[in-house]
Amino acid sequence: MRKIFPLTQEGRHRDRVLEAVKHEIRKYLKRERRRDLPEGVDFLDFDCRLGATKEAAEVVHLSALIAQLDALAREGAEQAYVEILAKPGVRKLRTESDRDHPAQSSDAPDDTAPDAEDATH
Repeated sequence: MRKIFPLTQEGRHRDRVLEAVKHEIRKYLKRERRRDLPEGVDFLDFDCRLGATKEAAEVVHLSALIAQLDALAREGAEQAYVEILAKPGVRKLRTESDRDHPAQSSDAPDDTAPDAEDATH
């Protein structure tokens, strides 16, 4: 879907127009997710862009699309360009070593360093 949505309409409250735009976006996503998946595809992923114009549109994660649309409307934009493109997604299986040894964060204590209490005894 590539569409420019007007965020103001004569005779309609701006909030109701925004809710109608969000409804149309959600309806599109629901319809796309119902489609049969091609062979070898686990799920549909979506590439999204949002902006006041097509040229000013920026890449947005799908989970942040509605929040960004709200922010755009709060800024007073007269229209919103929304681009949502479905792409195939394949889940990556975790290997045995990934399951047994998850990556340690840099904040985690080092197991090889002797404890201060053990060094004094």
